[in-house]
Amino acid sequence: MKIRRFPLILSALILATSSAILLGCSKKEGTGGSNIRLAFITNGVASFWTIAKFGAEAAGKELGVNVSVHMPAEGIVDQKRIVEDLIIRGVDGIAISLIDSHNQASFVNETAKQTALITQDADAPNTDRLAYIGMDNYLAGRMLGQLIKESLPQGGKLAIFVGRVEQDNARKRRQGTIDEVLGRSIDSSRYDPPGTEITNGTYTFVVTLTDQFDRVKAKANCEDAVLRYPDLSGIVGLFAYNAPLCLEALKQTQKVGTIKVFSFDEADETLQGIKDGSISGTIVQNPYEYGFQSIKLLKEIVAGNKQSIPPSKFIDIPARRIDRSSVDAFWADLKKKTGRP
Repeated sequence: MKIRRFPLILSALILATSSAILLGCSKKEGTGGSNIRLAFITNGVASFWTIAKFGAEAAGKELGVNVSVHMPAEGIVDQKRIVEDLIIRGVDGIAISLIDSHNQASFVNETAKQTALITQDADAPNTDRLAYIGMDNYLAGRMLGQLIKESLPQGGKLAIFVGRVEQDNARKRRQGTIDEVLGRSIDSSRYDPPGTEITNGTYTFVVTLTDQFDRVKAKANCEDAVLRYPDLSGIVGLFAYNAPLCLEALKQTQKVGTIKVFSFDEADETLQGIKDGSISGTIVQNPYEYGFQSIKLLKEIVAGNKQSIPPSKFIDIPARRIDRSSVDAFWADLKKKTGRP
């Protein structure tokens, strides 16, 4: 006798669909505990992001939400793949540092339709992201420019090193540095293309070299610049790894102390360089707070508390200047937060 299985299959499908709907509603309605899944996505791999990871995970533990941290190693394609995978898995919210805000605008808007999306560290202005957590990179660049002028009061030639200038944060901190050193008015929309010398007669930015997060190339860029410009007065590293790698290049060419080094961020090598006098100082963000505050805000948004987003859609975590007078206290606090001896 032939057995008709269709009703059984149909019943199973109805049961599975109903269960999925109920689970989905339960996940979205639960605003506390492990039902909320949030992701923190960086724009690359660096010690800076390791610190941010500690902050994001600490927030997840304190707030009782599931947090995953992702560090794309292969640029925009890798970052996009990570986001798409998270969306498929039903992530509730994402905090992302964009690699190229201009060319990723449509990607940001599409992602924002599918999950709660904020930016951190590198913003995407004029998109549908809900908020930006970070510092004003242009003003932070001007802080570094002030340090440069204090260290080189007689002027000189300067070279800038950075992973890429497409990122909103890199472009603005570079421009802020240039504008402050050259004595220009405040204008964060100004942009000097990296291919030409920029000077006011006293200070000259001879070159801006990018490395696309390739450490070997980053070091080689510094070595080439030192050889090409024997009268170079200062080196400016805009990403966390730039100044440490440039310092290695200067040690090999016996130029430490002859050429001053200026930095962004708080790599251990940078902080040690400030302590021993081989690096003049650094402008630090607060990656630990970027991680912590991103997860905190996303949890509030997913819970329905959108009033936690300020009208400006900008949560400012101010930059700080670290030099020999402040490096010990700063480093001790950083080690405490990241659980290091």
